[in-house]
This record gives sequence, structure tokens and C-alpha cells, in this order.
Amino acid sequence: MPQYQWKGRARNGEEQTGVMVADTKDAVINLLRAKQIQVTAVAEKGKEFSLPKIGGGVSQKEIAIFTRQFSVMIDAGLPLVQCLEILAQQQNNREFAKTLMAVRTDVESGSSLADALRKQPKVFTDLYANMIAAGEAGGILDTILQRLSVYIEKIVKLKSQVRSAMIYPIAVITIAIGVVSIILWKVIPTFATLFLELGAELPLPTQITIAASNFLGRYAIFIIIGLFVAGFAIGSYHKTYKGRRVLDRMLLRTPILGTVFRKIAVARFCRTLGTLTSSGVPILDGLEITARTSGNAIIEDAIMETRKAVEEGRTISEPLRDTDVFPPMVVQMIAVGEQTGALDAMLQKIADFYEDEVDEAVANLMALMEPVMIAFLGVIIGGIVISMYLPMFDLISKIG
Repeated sequence: MPQYQWKGRARNGEEQTGVMVADTKDAVINLLRAKQIQVTAVAEKGKEFSLPKIGGGVSQKEIAIFTRQFSVMIDAGLPLVQCLEILAQQQNNREFAKTLMAVRTDVESGSSLADALRKQPKVFTDLYANMIAAGEAGGILDTILQRLSVYIEKIVKLKSQVRSAMIYPIAVITIAIGVVSIILWKVIPTFATLFLELGAELPLPTQITIAASNFLGRYAIFIIIGLFVAGFAIGSYHKTYKGRRVLDRMLLRTPILGTVFRKIAVARFCRTLGTLTSSGVPILDGLEITARTSGNAIIEDAIMETRKAVEEGRTISEPLRDTDVFPPMVVQMIAVGEQTGALDAMLQKIADFYEDEVDEAVANLMALMEPVMIAFLGVIIGGIVISMYLPMFDLISKIG
């Protein structure tokens, strides 16, 4: 029997590798899946092979459109294989088309749709595959696909709100740094030379500005290299277990922006868990998937602690309250949903509420940032201009 080298991801997210003896590659995949390992690559020893690597070029928007079209076609009674073939043929994104054709081939060979999707982890997440599995088991695939499309569209909207909250201040600060750097690098040295030739007495603000200009002129290359090194170091630190938690905690505690990110995290948690539970996914699986898709290590840890408590027989609301991460109102509404047996509906209502809160918070942030940034630019550039004019007043008084 041939030996196969494999790579995969366990339920806790840990990367695993190994060698297995089996008749075929599909047998290796099935054996690993039985051990709850999500396979990412399989290779017969001496022959390179990996599961299709698609991913990077497939956007969430494309997946949302595909999911909505898929649900309409399934609802219309078209066979599953035919739906996949038609949707693959009409994709402009070649990588996505290749993915769908691979899924179609697996389904035609006898795999369930959920199992076929799990072979494409770069495009279809665990959440997507588990909801499809629940839809297939319950005979409500078209309904599940509609819920998935709505879910993905709302998550895409949340991500765009994060970008909106970050891009404006970053862009203004970057422009401000660029303008000030050009002034200090090119304009100030001219004035400094003029003052030196005229023998003008330089007040303290002018001395500080000229010193800053000289420093930038001498060490500009080292400053740029230092910024790149600092960015690389922060990125590398964020990839570590401890670093991700330290930086994500700092992000949640950031004034103004931290509140927006916390609301986004709550909305995403409620939307994801509500969509999963309403689709028939077991609560423990739902909590695990929600934790992995939370986007913040602190939120992820809180959800995994909740999952552990639920596994021990407790309700969801009690351990959520103990984490001190979720607002009291959210915990109370989840408790009411559990008591009334309408947890999924309550989670969707909380998600709707917090998505509206995020809309308002982002709008208020943009309204607040505009005058603050204008004032910031005015103070910096105005201060430089005034510091350059002060020696001129002294020269004029001497000439007079």
C-alpha cells in the first residue's frame, strides 16, 4: 500500500502533519475527516499533490452572489450538479470557476455537497460547509443558502464599516505627515540659510523647527527604515499567541475606535451564532465556528470559554456574563432567548440592533474626525509657518 503525507487543521485550529498508509488519497481524506481533521494537502510519497488552492482571489461578495443564485436555482428544482456547472460557467473569476467545477466533480462522484465544499477550505469556510450539511440533512438546502447569502452580505457590510472607521483617520494622518515632512525637508532649510546670512536672532519656536528640519534631513533614511522595521515587528508579534491577544485587547480599549470595534464584534458574534443555530447546527459546533470567525482574539477566547461551560451543562448567558467582554444588555437578551426557546431569533434581533449601532457610530466618528483632523493639520502647519515669521518681525524692527 502506498504511503501518503498529509497536512491538516484540528478542531482547535492547530496545524498538524503526518504520514498514513492507505489505498487511495480519498481514503486518507475520509480517515482524517473521521478524526475531525480538516485536510488541506495530501501527497503520495515521492509525488507532489495538494488539494486545490483557490482562495486568495475569491471575494466574499462573489461568494454571496453565488450563494444567492444557487439558492434560487435549487428552489426552482434544478439538479445540484447542473446548478454547479451553470454557476461555474458564468463566473468571471477563473479561480472561483475552477473551485466550483472541482465541487461539481466531487458531488457527481457521490460526495455530499458539504463534503465537497470542505475540500475547498480557502474559499468555503467551516461555517459555510456546516450550514450546508445541516441543510442537506434537513432537506432545506434552498432556505439555508438564502440565510447564508444574507449572512455573508451583512458580514461584508460590517467589514466595510471597519475600513470606513480606519481609512479616513489613517489617510489624513498620512497626508499630514507627508506635507509636514516636505515642508521641513525642502522649505525650512531655505529660511534657515536666509536667517543665518542676515544674522537674525532666532526665537525658541524657530530653533525647534529648524532643529526638526536638520534632524529629518540627516536621518530621513533611518526614520523610514525604522518605520518599516517597526511595522514588520508589530505584524510578526501579532502572529504570536500572546501578541495577538495583547494587541487585540489594546484595540478594544482604544478611545472611540474601541467602542466601534466592540460593537462590530458583538454584531458579528450574534449574526454568526444566530444563523448557525437557526440552520440546525449544534450549539457546541456553532460556538466553535463563531469563535474562529470572530476576528479578535479576546472575543474568540471569551466564546471558547463559553463553549467549555456549555459543554459542562451551563447556559450560554452565564459564562458570557463572566467573561466581561459582552455588554450586559446582550447577555440579558441572550438569557431571555434561552428561557423562551427562541435563542436564534433573539440573536438575530441583537445583531440587527448592533449593526444599526455600528452604522450610527461610524457616521458619528466620521463627523467627529473631520474637524479634529482639520484642526490638527492647522495647528501643525500653522505652527511651522508662524515659527518662520517670528525672526522676520525681529529683522523688520531692526531695519526700522
